[in-house]
Amino acid sequence: MGLTKQYLSYVPAGNFNIIASAGCNVVFLTLEGQDGRFVGAAACEDVVVWDLRLGLGEVELEEGNPHLRGGRVENHLGKTTPSSPDRDSNLDLPILSSRAQHDKCALVLPGDKHQVTCLAACPDKQHLAVGYRDGSVKVFNLKTGENTTVFSGHRADITCLVYDADGHRLVSGSKDTDIILWDVVAETGLHRLIGHKDSVTQITFMNQQNVLVSSSKDTLIKFWDLATAHCFKTLVGHRSEVWGLCLMKEDKYLVTGCSDSELRVWDLQFKDTTNDNIENIDKLVTVDTETEKEGFLAEDQEEVTDYTCPLRCIKYGSLLRSGRGRVVTLTSDPTCQVMACHGTENTVEVFHFLSDDAARIKVKKRIRKARKKTSVFEANDSCVVLTSFDETELEGEKIKIDCSLPGVDGEFIPAALSSNFVKRCGCNSARLLLVRLGGATAYVALHRQRRWSSNSIPTKCKEARSETQPLEVPEPEAKLQLKDEVQRISVIKAGGKVKSVTVVMGKGYEIRVAVTLNSNEVELFTIEGFNKDSEFHCLRRITSQGHHSAIRAVAFSSDNLAMVSASLEAVKVWNRPSLACLRTVETGYVLSVCFVPGDRHILAGMKDGRMLIIDIAAGDILEEIPAHTKELWSLAIIPDLRGCVTGGGDATVKFWQFELIEDQATNSKAKVLSALHTRTLKLEESVLAVKVSPNNSLIAVALLDSTVKIFFVDTLKFFISLYGHKLPVLCLDISYDSTLIVTGSADRNVKIWGMDFGDCHRSLFAHDDSITAIQFVPKTHHFFTCGKDGRVKQWDADSFDKILTLQAHHGEAWSLDVSPNGQYVVSSGSDNVLRFFERTQEPLVLEDEQEEEREREDEAALATGEDSVVPGQGNLNLPSKKTVGSERAAEQLLECLEVCQEYREQLLEHSQMSKSSKKPPPPPAIMTAYKVSTPDDFLLETLARIRTSDLEETLLILPFTSVCDLLNSLLPLLSRGYQTEMLCKVVVFLLKIHHGPIVGNQTLLPVISKLKKLMFTTVNNVRDMVGYNMQGLRYLQRDLEAREGVQLFRDATLQRKDREKKRKKRERNLKRAIMTL
Repeated sequence: MGLTKQYLSYVPAGNFNIIASAGCNVVFLTLEGQDGRFVGAAACEDVVVWDLRLGLGEVELEEGNPHLRGGRVENHLGKTTPSSPDRDSNLDLPILSSRAQHDKCALVLPGDKHQVTCLAACPDKQHLAVGYRDGSVKVFNLKTGENTTVFSGHRADITCLVYDADGHRLVSGSKDTDIILWDVVAETGLHRLIGHKDSVTQITFMNQQNVLVSSSKDTLIKFWDLATAHCFKTLVGHRSEVWGLCLMKEDKYLVTGCSDSELRVWDLQFKDTTNDNIENIDKLVTVDTETEKEGFLAEDQEEVTDYTCPLRCIKYGSLLRSGRGRVVTLTSDPTCQVMACHGTENTVEVFHFLSDDAARIKVKKRIRKARKKTSVFEANDSCVVLTSFDETELEGEKIKIDCSLPGVDGEFIPAALSSNFVKRCGCNSARLLLVRLGGATAYVALHRQRRWSSNSIPTKCKEARSETQPLEVPEPEAKLQLKDEVQRISVIKAGGKVKSVTVVMGKGYEIRVAVTLNSNEVELFTIEGFNKDSEFHCLRRITSQGHHSAIRAVAFSSDNLAMVSASLEAVKVWNRPSLACLRTVETGYVLSVCFVPGDRHILAGMKDGRMLIIDIAAGDILEEIPAHTKELWSLAIIPDLRGCVTGGGDATVKFWQFELIEDQATNSKAKVLSALHTRTLKLEESVLAVKVSPNNSLIAVALLDSTVKIFFVDTLKFFISLYGHKLPVLCLDISYDSTLIVTGSADRNVKIWGMDFGDCHRSLFAHDDSITAIQFVPKTHHFFTCGKDGRVKQWDADSFDKILTLQAHHGEAWSLDVSPNGQYVVSSGSDNVLRFFERTQEPLVLEDEQEEEREREDEAALATGEDSVVPGQGNLNLPSKKTVGSERAAEQLLECLEVCQEYREQLLEHSQMSKSSKKPPPPPAIMTAYKVSTPDDFLLETLARIRTSDLEETLLILPFTSVCDLLNSLLPLLSRGYQTEMLCKVVVFLLKIHHGPIVGNQTLLPVISKLKKLMFTTVNNVRDMVGYNMQGLRYLQRDLEAREGVQLFRDATLQRKDREKKRKKRERNLKRAIMTL
């Protein structure tokens, strides 16, 4: 039995080091009634809400991350840059404290085992929708942190999530090319929109219409009518993947971003379908030199007229991005006035769409400026037009007046004005003009900017027909152009490669932009005003709570109170009880790390072969020792605690002795730690791992030739060679009694060897990929392994059994370490998360653990298949998908129907028996467990316990005989008036799915008729009750307001907020006056 040898289970006890996952977007959240202060970001499977209290300037936060679960926080303030004390005086954003110690992780929304891929904030400012890699969507309450709703409909990663303006509907897009519309209130799916051929990249609701706009990697943009779940228009004006879109200026313009440096702006116009005379819309977007300088590239629209489509989408122009590469994120603020865009670089571009009044003012300024340039013409001049010039060789040239002739004052006609001038003269095809100014003659040509006098007219123009027309001064075009409505505000340069961006705007025209970086950082910027000269300022940078690259090594201190982690750029020391960052030392690429005995110093092995000695208290590097000429792959402390041993890629193993030397840098009598090289063991291959036996007699060295060689420590003579791995051994460890050695290899196997004769006790297929770390639990023969498959496993080296499996990392696991007391385990991986595990006192039985693993594997594969199929029905395209929960609910519902039928038969037999029978039969045990006594209550309780999003899939699994029994059982439930909405939904869905068999069954027709009458009656009763209650509440509100003289609810809340704003403004003005004095 499993109880013959008991084990203690290890459970997850916290995650730390993660600030923001690079594969998910970032959103601004509203907590405590404050905007622009809280930022939500993904932390692998969790969601972290960071509280960014702003200071007087740029503050680099150096606080410890309370392991995403709360805890003690320590801060180290960086440099501050003074700024205006009333910088937030006109904002609808909070003025936040100037001390970084208030910065903290405000809220953590825990997940299960799948990574977060998308976030969406609800407009009600109380909920947050989270999309996961398995295709599920969860809705969390921001006040309580609880998961309120789960939607399961996609079969791949969620790529985009968007709420509508009211927060009642949620739409999700996925890599499975489907779009699903969810009803958040009813907690069910509404429609599954199918039409895209590749991953959906962005979705947005139109506020003015019941229309959804989606983009995809199939280069298409589709417009969906949500009333009919039909795509009524497809925009095909893109030649590459569409990576983002957003609607601006109250759905007037649609901005799309592709793989190039151009943001296309489309003018959306809904036609009046009641008017038979549809006007033809022609918009001419011209190009001039000023437009190109400002970053606008206007193009001719490409629109195929479709009079059956209610929407006309016309190419209005383009915005040129300054960044290179494709568009990664294209987003706008909630008011749809400010748009932020970023590509694959470290820049974020911000654009402002002006209001109609501001755009008209800008047009008037442009017209006045253009009139000044055209004042050289006189009304009594004339113009001769040559219309037979060859146009094919003149395309794309500029128009210029020859000023070398006498009488010409030297003014040039701009290109755009000259083209308009040609049109106004009635010459639509001419490309050569003869202009008389003050008696002089000049030719205006487009052909390579040539200039001809009257005596040298080109031969192509000899047969030209000349017409003399009065010269009219061209009026500048007063039509709105893209450059009049869009203004580039600023280009924000972040501290690294930007992965996501979100923007919010305050009433004082301050724009706050939050970005997440590829280096596990979050930065918050501000831009004041909408001017071109507005500069951005970094208000907060969250960097020191985690490493900015992959963590390659971890280690525990001897007192079990501290941990050290090393990455490609730094070494960090963590407090084990609070999981807070204590120290950060910039080093470089670290491959191995360990604590020096005494836990006051750290040894770090570098990729370039150096060995660093780091002082933890000072947070500084004491000495850099050139230990090896190539990579220093392994570090190990000698059991006598007097030195260490290192193995490197230069095929050498070196022994070092610790010693205290005088500090030459400070010339003081204080001594500092150093390492003295004593011996060198030369080998033929590169050393990948090294370990000294606890009895200090043998040293094991793993080589690149897939062997492990063991030497005597004192003489360095060869003892034995362990061979059997097919690929290099990447890690090894020796048991506490120096009797066993375990090796992990890139061939995915773990081999257990005896140290006495070097015999292989057992070879275990441990992981699905290379094994990267292996470690014995002190005082036992149990050991942990981790591999590139992301799992951490515990093994028994005596019985060769696998004890447990921990699903640790999303991606590759690089290293792990076990604390000296065996109570804790820490592991690191490519997901930038340090995962902490703690041993419990709960006994673990191997048979039970193996049974649970088999159950988890069975749950991964659905018993009834993944497709929802009903006999006689085609593809249903339901918004939901079949899950394990829906299968379990179907089993429970079938069991409920069977138990109810049996109990009804028992009650019927009891009623037919003689009166001598005293008590009716007791209800079944399952009904007693549900705390019900009648079959109707049991059925109602079973239906109510089914998750709303799984209800339809549960009903689909039921066989038709069970459907008939369920319909018969719903009659008494509807007549009671309980759960009317749910019961009506069940009846309607069953009728829709099984309409043919139900209509063909003569015994069900009377039941359907009764259900119809009951449903109409109960629904009307519910509607009347809701209306009566609403009117009663309104009457009570008016009566209470009249008697008490106060205003309730929203009006009173708004007035209180206004008073608070005025009070804060007075305090700021007083503070500003005092500082001025």
